[in-house]
Amino acid sequence: MGAVVSKLQGPPAGDMPAFVGVSPKMGHAPWADPGHPGFLGPAHAPFNPNGGGATDMVLKDISLDRLNDRRALLASFDNFRRECDVDGALAATDAFTQQAFGVLTSSRLADALNLEKEDARTRDRYGRGTMKCRDDGGPECPEQFLLARRLVEAGVRVVTIGFNRWDWHGGNFKQAREDFPQLDGALTALVQDLHERGLDRDVAVVVWGEFGRTPTINKDAGRDHWPRVSCAALACGGLRHGQVIGATDRLGGEAVERPVDFQEVFATLYHHLGIDTRTATVNDLSGRPRYLVDEQFKAMGELV
Repeated sequence: MGAVVSKLQGPPAGDMPAFVGVSPKMGHAPWADPGHPGFLGPAHAPFNPNGGGATDMVLKDISLDRLNDRRALLASFDNFRRECDVDGALAATDAFTQQAFGVLTSSRLADALNLEKEDARTRDRYGRGTMKCRDDGGPECPEQFLLARRLVEAGVRVVTIGFNRWDWHGGNFKQAREDFPQLDGALTALVQDLHERGLDRDVAVVVWGEFGRTPTINKDAGRDHWPRVSCAALACGGLRHGQVIGATDRLGGEAVERPVDFQEVFATLYHHLGIDTRTATVNDLSGRPRYLVDEQFKAMGELV
């Protein structure tokens, strides 16, 4: 989704990326993956400040004049190669280069990523943690939610985070008592913070995983993978909240009322961003236009 928004709406400014993935590298790599740009090209891949990009956001022993000289030299080389590029790689390099120079010559992104600039009371309200990952999952770091707020406040269009580890195949009840309060506290702090800053209608928040958990508890007091039913929480974004959409049977194993598809949630989030999924398309590598979601799905009428 972040890559699509980057493609259709572009970066908010020359010194800020449109799409940031905050998650650090995890033992199980897919859990930290904010999504690939696919045929949209690497220019629309997420910026990952925890993946090695953070140290490259400052000038090291290079003056601004010298940096601009290097930029002019690079541009002269690129002019010779531009017409030879057929797969978009050079164009993507140009986009990254332009963004890189913007980042290096502006402090906005670095400032947004610097939690030391945030009021200590606000940091305490979100909760403090560590970016060290738990087992093969995400870090127990509520301050990621605060970092996301700082990034969107600075102009980033889409931010993803990866919080904690939820693949509980064993010890379900012990882990739930430890982890749910952290998620509840950080999410509550984020929603309150957005309202207090007047950002609640501009910024939509979605919390979800990629599938649900089995309705029955296994022999290890855990739950296993269950694709039949999942859940999501939506907040802010000017949506109509305070309701539960859809219902399951008494065991939570099958949808029995108003089943919601993942694509409906995407369509709702795109609608919030001003993108009409009935008409908006992106071109694949053959130049064929592709819709963002399947045609039978649209923004959820209960919310918009």
